[in-house]
Amino acid sequence: MSTNIQSVQEAILMKPVVREPSRAGIIWREFRTRKAAMTALIVLTLIVSACLFANLISPYDPNAGEISDRLKPIGTAGHVLGTDEQGRDLLTRILYGGRLSLLSGILPVLVSSIIGGLLGIIAGYFGGVIGSLIMRALDIVFSFPAILLAIGIAAALGPGIGNILISASVVFVPPVARVAENAVKDVRKEEYIEAAKSSGASSALIIRYHIFKNIFARLFVFSTSQIGVCLMMASGLSFLGLGVSPPTPEWGFMLNNLKQLIFIEPLVTIVPGIFIFVTSLCLNLVSDALSDAFELKR
Repeated sequence: MSTNIQSVQEAILMKPVVREPSRAGIIWREFRTRKAAMTALIVLTLIVSACLFANLISPYDPNAGEISDRLKPIGTAGHVLGTDEQGRDLLTRILYGGRLSLLSGILPVLVSSIIGGLLGIIAGYFGGVIGSLIMRALDIVFSFPAILLAIGIAAALGPGIGNILISASVVFVPPVARVAENAVKDVRKEEYIEAAKSSGASSALIIRYHIFKNIFARLFVFSTSQIGVCLMMASGLSFLGLGVSPPTPEWGFMLNNLKQLIFIEPLVTIVPGIFIFVTSLCLNLVSDALSDAFELKR
């Protein structure tokens, strides 16, 4: 008898343990099946890495140039993407300028996601007068066209990359709050929320451990979809002269600065625009794939 029990125990111990894949693992597996998104992620990683390590990639000073090297075409030895009207290496300025451009696309979305997400959660969970006051106030901001509101705020605050970040953050708060509010309204109807309330859990604990956990995916996917839009908007504000001051490189400002050379070196002129377009496209492809992957997980 004891021999049989020991044999069963040994068989149980020798049996391989099958672990369920984690949530992140399932999402990543679904994401990898989308070749366009994976390609976009690789390209985006290369662009971000090149911008972060610009000082290791390029030996040139982004703000110093040689008059004798001005307006070199693309493919010139030592200047792969050519030079601008002051003889500055364009690849170097693209890489250094990408730091500000990427920052102006990511930081406002991060700030607006925190502020808008918090306002939306409060409005959706408590509802009533509190929810109405919050959402109606945000609707006033939301009623203005985003780009016009951003231009108005940036113009009122004055030129500067900091003011662009502020204006873009304000513009993206209302849509994030709207997504958060709708998500909370869907979740708060669930039975486990009522059970938590019945057990005496405070609103803060319910929001922290039940509400936020279940709406995070929707907020995350929506926020990632806004990074490309924010990058385009910030570049547009810089193109209008509301961003950085010369000689600081930034993609939108560089595009504005080079537009006067369109009939002299048209290919050099559009290089910053190509980087804006490619980066925004990659961000959108990655965001769409994340949305599908999270949806499949749910």
